[in-house]
Amino acid sequence: MMQDSARTNYNATMLKFGAPQTIIRSYQYWSVLLRPAQTTLGALVLIAHEPANAFSELSLASFNELRAVTRHIELALTQAFQYDKINYLMLMMVDPDVHFHVLPRYAQPKSFAGMEFIDAGWPAVPNLSQINKTDTDINQQIMEHLQTCWQ
Repeated sequence: MMQDSARTNYNATMLKFGAPQTIIRSYQYWSVLLRPAQTTLGALVLIAHEPANAFSELSLASFNELRAVTRHIELALTQAFQYDKINYLMLMMVDPDVHFHVLPRYAQPKSFAGMEFIDAGWPAVPNLSQINKTDTDINQQIMEHLQTCWQ
């Protein structure tokens, strides 16, 4: 695992999603960032470091590390927010670098930092157009809470 401050070369997708400020955890081949637009409470973006525009272009080492990273994500999100399901969306329509939108899913509204978070798409596909309106302070609280739950 890399220290967050050790990465200095952020790809365009990482920068679009607020790196380095939104990085929750960096690994050798992947970084986990808080998704600034909180479609659901604890929505993340999992971004590959390698210069690849197709999933199949990633190295074997990247694929191997992905297993551990997804396990850490799921454990942290479970401890932090007790999600009901989790969705990994690899859309890559706008941002070409290999990445997943990681959306914890909730059957019922969740409360955090004095705010109610709704999963507008439950129980169907995530509704990416419905955002829980957070601000920088609430997003920072979500990040810090997730970091305390990280293995």
